[in-house]
Amino acid sequence: MSATVVVLAPSPLLTVTIEDRAGEPDIHVHAGGQGVWQSRMLASLGVRVVLCAGLGGETGSVLGHLIPQEGVELRTVELSSRNGGYVHDRRDGDRTVVAHSPGGALDRHEHDALYELALSLGLEHGAALLSGPHEDRVVPSDLYGRLTADLQSNGCRVAIDLSGERLTAALEGGPDLVKVSHEELVADGRAESEDPVDLVTAMRALHDQGAGIVVVSRAAEPALALVDGEVLAIHLPPLRTAEPKGAGDSMTAGMMAALVQGRSPVDALRTGAACGALNVVRQGLGTGGSHAVQALADRIEIVRRNDDGTERS
Repeated sequence: MSATVVVLAPSPLLTVTIEDRAGEPDIHVHAGGQGVWQSRMLASLGVRVVLCAGLGGETGSVLGHLIPQEGVELRTVELSSRNGGYVHDRRDGDRTVVAHSPGGALDRHEHDALYELALSLGLEHGAALLSGPHEDRVVPSDLYGRLTADLQSNGCRVAIDLSGERLTAALEGGPDLVKVSHEELVADGRAESEDPVDLVTAMRALHDQGAGIVVVSRAAEPALALVDGEVLAIHLPPLRTAEPKGAGDSMTAGMMAALVQGRSPVDALRTGAACGALNVVRQGLGTGGSHAVQALADRIEIVRRNDDGTERS
């Protein structure tokens, strides 16, 4: 049986994207949001995915039909409010926001039900990826702290892709893998600047606060990783970008897939970087085939670095 990852997506989004097809509008309707995009990539790598999500209203009803089509097993909590969504026009090559609806916050009973669902499934399957909500108000940060701690203390491997108060809360539970962007570290006041020296200082602080492996994505620059106290830089092959959005989510999913499949942390970094790279050359978010991921992973260069940014031999 393939490895299984339970993904927490508190309130997925309904996404509508308008593209150009031979001069005519081409309308695409998909499930979206960080957890959905990560689930999609995990599934494409041969990992069984169980997605825990809150669904409500008309948008939630549509999402309930769309998400299982991604090769994902959906487990839900019924919400009294509707899920959010957006309409983007990409006919001129750029994303123009036509409309955006944030969706509603979960009430106390819905929050408890989602926590119970994610906890029980995480304990059952032994691996969980906790993704953030698209709006801060959807669920309280405390959910991530309690869930990470309760899963981790009961032998469940936990990965997080969070920032702000949610990251702070989850660190107390000791997650195995933390992925965060350099922009988020600076915005949260954890790093003084985007300089690699400052980012490494922040990474070591994250480790001291409870994180296991720490990975910092840096857009077009080589990502940085802290593994067993060693700083690594992850260099990608040259590729032209079609859609930069979602690369970090794909990277997290790729790393988690490799880890639950029993591969080494360095192999996980290669797979994650390859997933992120593949994401940027495709229009769809969280998409890509396993053969292409492997082809790119073979071309990922991982270089050891000192804390001052110099390379080690």
